[in-house]
Amino acid sequence: MAAKTKTKEKFYLGQHLRKFGAVYAFVILVVVDSLLNKNFFALNTLWNLSIQVLPILLTALGMLLVISTSGIDISTGSLMAVAGVLCAKFITGQIALGNGSIPLAMIMGLLAATLLGAVNGALIAQFKIQPIIVTLVLYIAGRGIAQLMSDGSTLVFYNTPFNDLGVMRLGGQVPLQLLLEIAFVLIFAFLLKKTTFGYYIQAIGENEKAATLSGIQTKSVLVAVYAISGFMAGCAGLMTSARACCADPNSLGALAEMDAIAAVAIGGTSMNGGKARIMGTVFGALIIQLITMTINMNNIHYAYARILKGLIIVIAVYLQREKKR
Repeated sequence: MAAKTKTKEKFYLGQHLRKFGAVYAFVILVVVDSLLNKNFFALNTLWNLSIQVLPILLTALGMLLVISTSGIDISTGSLMAVAGVLCAKFITGQIALGNGSIPLAMIMGLLAATLLGAVNGALIAQFKIQPIIVTLVLYIAGRGIAQLMSDGSTLVFYNTPFNDLGVMRLGGQVPLQLLLEIAFVLIFAFLLKKTTFGYYIQAIGENEKAATLSGIQTKSVLVAVYAISGFMAGCAGLMTSARACCADPNSLGALAEMDAIAAVAIGGTSMNGGKARIMGTVFGALIIQLITMTINMNNIHYAYARILKGLIIVIAVYLQREKKR
């Protein structure tokens, strides 16, 4: 009896940590940062956090859908580069269509990333190839596409309306990035919690065969999920390029997929698929960015940030081990 009680308590503790572990880790990091840096709670520091976390959060939200179907997408960073470079080619006039139209440039960049994401989904759904294999191909080929489009050189653009997206502050204070983050989180929360599409995503992650037998068009859902992941990567690529005033095909989005996967895992969503934890993912993204900020603000070598992120992922996956499929 005592052994049963102990097992039950351990199970509930594991559930609790999976659900709120990211929140606790975030609070601990905030306390540590506030002790190390007196200006941590200065408004400007918080605004900078909201600006810098945007690419991680956008890619993590797309990754959340993918992982909830029991998949993975490691092509995220390469799709960021494709979107950013293609957009830059339109803005700089290297592609004459549209006479440097910013809206057209952004649409084309997002369209390319979305279509390539949909190709990932189609190959996975139609041919039942492992997601990590399919997305690995695009991880390599996508970076090559971006390099070919720019001849391997960085495309630079200054003083264009597109740059304003990276630095715009509403009322002179609130970064545009913060509003975008709130908007996308609300959209994804609605999508996952209030729509049949969100239910289908999580049903596929729980048991794809059962979902198919119940009448869910699993192939169409998977294509849509990977297309959305591509779109979110495209958004992250455009916002990163706008802020940097350039699109570097070699470094834009490098290792972005790792941060996105880490944010989802830290947030408590099982890597086996199923229930998606959107607020956990938000805190996971904040934790990943806070680690980077802490390392930078204290002049510590960035290699330590990578090691720490790796350890946190191991802990997050360890806490998920009790979840039964």
